[in-house]
Amino acid sequence: MRRYAGGQGIARGGEPFDEYQVPLAILALGLTATAFVTTGLASPSYAQSAGYQISAARAAAIHECSVRADQYPENDWGNTEIYVYRACMADHGQQE
Repeated sequence: MRRYAGGQGIARGGEPFDEYQVPLAILALGLTATAFVTTGLASPSYAQSAGYQISAARAAAIHECSVRADQYPENDWGNTEIYVYRACMADHGQQE
């Protein structure tokens, strides 16, 4: 049975654990849960489960426009990156 009082508790083995072990354990559990959820949502199977596919023309337009827009990083060029991407997609007859 665990008891936590006055900054010290008694673990199962009967040895006291210090005041840093509990917050560190909670932090480790939170980071593990966050990593699990994040990698689970970013997996290809999750992203591909929408049930629709895009055309080859749209895929090519997305790729070409992304390459064009990458020449204008936001931290240097402000909104130019998104404007170039949008204009390129419009030139290809595609929605952003």
